[in-house]
Amino acid sequence: MQTREPAGGARPTSRDVARAAGVSQATVSLVLGGKWRGRVSERTAGLVRDAASELGYRPNLAARNLRLGRTRTALLVVPALTNEFFARVYGGAAAVAAEHGFGVVLYPSPEGVGPARDPFASARAALDGVIASSMAAGALDAIRGSDLPLVMLDSDPSDPTPAAHVNLDVADGMRQVTDHLLGLGHRRFVHLASAVPSWTFEVRARALGTALGAVPGAELRTVPSPLDVVGALAAAGRALTESEPRPTALVCDDDILAAGACKAVRRLGLRVPEDVSVTGFDDLALATAVEPELTTVRLPAERIGRSGMTALLDVLASRTPASGALPVTLVCRGSTGPAPAA
Repeated sequence: MQTREPAGGARPTSRDVARAAGVSQATVSLVLGGKWRGRVSERTAGLVRDAASELGYRPNLAARNLRLGRTRTALLVVPALTNEFFARVYGGAAAVAAEHGFGVVLYPSPEGVGPARDPFASARAALDGVIASSMAAGALDAIRGSDLPLVMLDSDPSDPTPAAHVNLDVADGMRQVTDHLLGLGHRRFVHLASAVPSWTFEVRARALGTALGAVPGAELRTVPSPLDVVGALAAAGRALTESEPRPTALVCDDDILAAGACKAVRRLGLRVPEDVSVTGFDDLALATAVEPELTTVRLPAERIGRSGMTALLDVLASRTPASGALPVTLVCRGSTGPAPAA
């Protein structure tokens, strides 16, 4: 196949590619847009790709988006930029977006409690859709009222507003924690619960209560805590000193809370796990930075980000997004051990 440079060194166009490949511009559009299967032969598609490569052709996305009425941009709303989990969610979403010529704008809503301001109230044309991760009820009211497709991650599946839901099986994660601790002989539990009013934390609390409620002799006390180390240190300290006999296991909603709980145990002159076992949730880098390392539930953050972006692309293409919760895994480390003798 012979190709010729466009006259005057101008940027090559789809017309140049069509002329070089001996096909129509419509065929070039189908092939380079990934919509050729069943409509164009493998051989012809190869000719088009080769011609585009030799000419150095790059689609004019701005013009294409103008024709389609799309900007190929999604907004990802997260509770905080400082939490490693949400950085990994963004990484997963951005990777899938890049594979499809989309960009992702990251927008924080402090603590996920909101209400989150609509960052594009005067520029809705700048977005094709919204993905929101682990947000509290009511935090997205400003965005829900728009006509933009909304995909919710780690949120109440009974909410009919979003176009799609992608969830983690956090209830099973808490059941795995409970089974592990019960198997070690623990019967006196404290749930160090996040004070953030979020569906994901409510599910964890229900799963823990249900699992322990079915075990004769098991005791459970819930102590709310701010979602930071200092708040968890204070809350865990109260939980360990305000009741007798002392609890033998602290089940924490998050690795950050678990780090504060471990500090509280040590400040009382006790040992982890010989006197008190501590579990976390998320499996952040923090889980292996503390000593002993945390037993925690690993959440596939990148995968939920990828699944969320895939669901949004499905909605935009009028396809039905996949359903079902993503599995989570208990990672057992040094912060849990046999319950101390009574």
